[in-house]
Amino acid sequence: MKVGIGYDDQKNAISLGRKVAENAVKNGNIERPALVMAFCSGQVDHEEFFKGLQIVVGNQVPIIGGSAIGIITNESLSYEGYPAGAAIIEAKTLKHREAAASDLDKNEKHAGNKLAKKLSHEQEDKLLIIFYDSVKTPAKDKSPPVLNASPPLIEGIEQALQSNVPIVGAGLVGDYELGPTKQFCGSYVDSQSVVGVMLTGDFKPYFRIMHGCTPLSGLYHKITKMDKSIIYELDGKPIVEMIDELYGNKDWRHQRPVNLLTIGKNHGKRYERPIEENYVNRLITGCLPNGEGIGIFEPDFETGTEIQFMLRDTEKMIGSAKKNSTELMDQIKADGKKALFGFYIDCAGRTSGYSNTKTEEALEIQSVFNRHNLPLFGFYSGVEVAPLLQKSRGLDWTGVLVVLAGEKDNG
Repeated sequence: MKVGIGYDDQKNAISLGRKVAENAVKNGNIERPALVMAFCSGQVDHEEFFKGLQIVVGNQVPIIGGSAIGIITNESLSYEGYPAGAAIIEAKTLKHREAAASDLDKNEKHAGNKLAKKLSHEQEDKLLIIFYDSVKTPAKDKSPPVLNASPPLIEGIEQALQSNVPIVGAGLVGDYELGPTKQFCGSYVDSQSVVGVMLTGDFKPYFRIMHGCTPLSGLYHKITKMDKSIIYELDGKPIVEMIDELYGNKDWRHQRPVNLLTIGKNHGKRYERPIEENYVNRLITGCLPNGEGIGIFEPDFETGTEIQFMLRDTEKMIGSAKKNSTELMDQIKADGKKALFGFYIDCAGRTSGYSNTKTEEALEIQSVFNRHNLPLFGFYSGVEVAPLLQKSRGLDWTGVLVVLAGEKDNG
């Protein structure tokens, strides 16, 4: 397997796509591109960027990906300006099938079902990668956005596939205002879609999830009033007033998404020492303009769910990235495998610009990959999808590292 990584930052979209692809081909010594994963800032004209990529790789090579807040490679890390990047893969032993389904905003489960039926299932399938539009309705009139939900999407995929193939991927966002996004669906550009690629071949996928949230206290609260992704009450009390008390003011009501505070569900034992791997956390997208409730990034909680208020712990976040990426490389080596390519899906809330950290968390991933002389490609997302607690699910404020590894004598 050969993988070439390309990056560039310029306003002219078609020139940007062309340069990104040319850099990837050059860096990976790619002769016959087989598959392209590409992402660009929401400020970039996606159709023109896509054309620029096709000028280099041709119209027959599938391109999957879409909008991203920023790009991560071995040398680059940017979420300002017009960052764009691509990973171009050439491999005789890697087989792939691509498909896309539209109308995600009408019915996530149905879209997932359509996607999976187009992909079908083969016994040798190893990994399904999906990208979808996170934003159903952009924020407007001081109201938080309405988001497409990953749980019914994943449920629809799994029902049709009827297999244990792990699912990884992301809900795409193009800017911090959570405006409209685009998806690269193989041979065309679309919106309100989900695109997937099923990988089969002589490789083994490895995963690690980077966490970084800590319970604010040991207190659990029960959701007593909720509608889709809007939470109105906890323990019979207005949730907005409870958060006012936590902050000691109402300034947080103007933040979208809300800084520092998240909502978490503990999938472990109720009062044991908190284990970050047992938590599924949800970002708060904002406060309703009338102060009646808050929006969360995924509508997968329901009335009766027990939650905790969580603090985003930046030190733990950076430590988790270093620890998990290092341990993953050690695990691959211990298994007698050779790491070939790493793909990092990083929540946009984990950037230093958003989290107010002195260093970038993704630099820890860069450092590990550069130490092992391995190609790395990543981007900043809205939702991260990965296997957690025996099930593929949508996550928030995590980093998902995927490494494809092969036999050592395969090169």
